[in-house]
Amino acid sequence: MNRELLMLVEAISREKNVERDVVLGAVESALAQATKKLYPGEVDIRVSVDRDSGNYETFRRWLVVPDEAGLQNPEAEELLMDAKERIPDIEVGEYIEESIESVPIGRIGAMAAKQVILQKIRDAEREMLLNDFMSRGERIFTGTVKRMDKGDIIVESGRVEGRLRRSEMIPKENLRSGDRVRAMIMEVDLTLRGAPIILSRAAPEFMIELFRQEVPEIEQGLLEIKSCARDPGSRAKIAVLSHDKRVDPIGTCVGVRGTRVNAVTNELAGERVDIVLWSEDPAQFVIGALAPANVSSIVVDEEKHAMDVVVDEENLAIAIGRGGQNVRLASDLTGWKINIMDAAESAQKQASESDTARRLFMEKLDVDEEIADILIAEGFNSLEEVAYVPLQEMLEIESFDEDTVNELRTRAKDALLTMEIAREEGVGEVSQDLRDLEGLTPELIAKLAENGVHTRDDLADLAIDELTDLTGQSAEDAKALIMKAREHWFAGQE
Repeated sequence: MNRELLMLVEAISREKNVERDVVLGAVESALAQATKKLYPGEVDIRVSVDRDSGNYETFRRWLVVPDEAGLQNPEAEELLMDAKERIPDIEVGEYIEESIESVPIGRIGAMAAKQVILQKIRDAEREMLLNDFMSRGERIFTGTVKRMDKGDIIVESGRVEGRLRRSEMIPKENLRSGDRVRAMIMEVDLTLRGAPIILSRAAPEFMIELFRQEVPEIEQGLLEIKSCARDPGSRAKIAVLSHDKRVDPIGTCVGVRGTRVNAVTNELAGERVDIVLWSEDPAQFVIGALAPANVSSIVVDEEKHAMDVVVDEENLAIAIGRGGQNVRLASDLTGWKINIMDAAESAQKQASESDTARRLFMEKLDVDEEIADILIAEGFNSLEEVAYVPLQEMLEIESFDEDTVNELRTRAKDALLTMEIAREEGVGEVSQDLRDLEGLTPELIAKLAENGVHTRDDLADLAIDELTDLTGQSAEDAKALIMKAREHWFAGQE
């Protein structure tokens, strides 16, 4: 019988083009499952088939677990202290094995054994096909729509299947069984049954890869796509850079009579593409990203990683775009928060910021309005800038002599020290129950303390807009924090 088993294994191995060890492993698994049925509880059985003779041995085994963990499954686990009585040098994670009587192959349920073996073989075949496909290094999956699966589309390429989730499809795109489709390979998840390759037609990476296929200069390294932002099926922006001065990045991506960009657009259900010249200068990059709108002026806030972009009335709607699409895509493309405003709004904001800075300087530096306005005109907006900007920069201010500069710097440092001491004293007044609140960072605690919020009830009494004004959080985060602070109010109420 054992010789017949080996002959059967050889035959299956050749027929299915699966390694002999894989088939023997399936046989061992089938024998182990049949043996488990003879024992109560969740026992752990291992079967070892001799690769030459076909003889096999069966072992019941127990996993050695730490003493402090306790036994989760006494039928298949052994505490370390008990295991060491039998095998002194055994370690946690190893197994204690005990030889038991093997189940004769003739007594195995034929269908059960066959199903286990065939499933193992199918899994092995699937893995081989997948490994062969992935070894080609393809980034785009090209196949045929095979079927729908809970809203997802299963795409077949040869004998390999990919899964295109509904959220990764292009909106309003109607794919039917038998349609040819291309999508970006995002990841491979072997735990998924049937279709382990996760696909996307909505990801920015898909557009980048389509341009790479249409524009040989990208593959040659003459051009580079630095970033991409998409509103799938509607509009997109890509930022390109030329590594060769002789190559026009925008014209090369557009192609003769628009052939290259049109090929990408046609693949993406008519999605319009704006091609933007990438720049190391963030302001210049943002100006290009907001095209076709013309920008009047731009103010960069490095600390908040944001820009105030001023456009005239004619360009305001263009800069914002329908439903805010243009500014949203420009923000995604550049990585900067972009605030679009007209000249009047910009002047009002600058006046408000200047007024705030003027009051700060007059109060904390004990100077008159004229000195405060000179500092503002020279670009100073905070005490930190006055205290720590290089001395030479302040000495270049025509209205100030060296003594004045040194006095201003000293006053600024003293004011900052006083404010820090007051802040620490305020934080010291914060109750422990507020400090322990999940989601509160030291920075948030300091901001709350500065504004008189010292207990959990103080925080719970705040409205969402009040908290966002105090901390600069999003409304969603502020709401979550307030609800967390209010939990103790409702504890015990069922």
